[in-house]
Amino acid sequence: MVKYQDETLDRTFAALSDPTRRALLARLGEQDGLSISELAQPFAMSLPAIMKHLDVLTDAGLIAREKTGRTVACRLTARPMEQAMNWLNRYAQFWSENLDRLAAFVEEDPWPTAPQPTPASPRVQTHVQASPSRGASARGRKKSTPRGPSRKA
Repeated sequence: MVKYQDETLDRTFAALSDPTRRALLARLGEQDGLSISELAQPFAMSLPAIMKHLDVLTDAGLIAREKTGRTVACRLTARPMEQAMNWLNRYAQFWSENLDRLAAFVEEDPWPTAPQPTPASPRVQTHVQASPSRGASARGRKKSTPRGPSRKA
């Protein structure tokens, strides 16, 4: 049963990954029971291309087609979207709880902004030591690959 649900989720998310298919679903959400020609009207693509998108949506179970005479009407089906929303809500709850715990932890014990000197600590020396130059430190490193011939223009 779990494997079937995973395959259903895979098909649902794959179908929703395309903006044209999402737009088709949005049109059906506004007005259910549109014919394929009515559904395809605002899109700048051929009817066979729209039919391929509708085939993907049908295979994913997101829409159902009903033929009445020569007219094929499409309507939304809720089951695959409910499964996808349940899956998304489970992860939304997981992240919300973890981020709430992180926020509580951070707000509970704020980090000091700068270390405060204690009266018993020795004075800090104010002179700066000279550090070796980048060239000196680079000479001691071994290169990972030998240098190839250089290009000359």
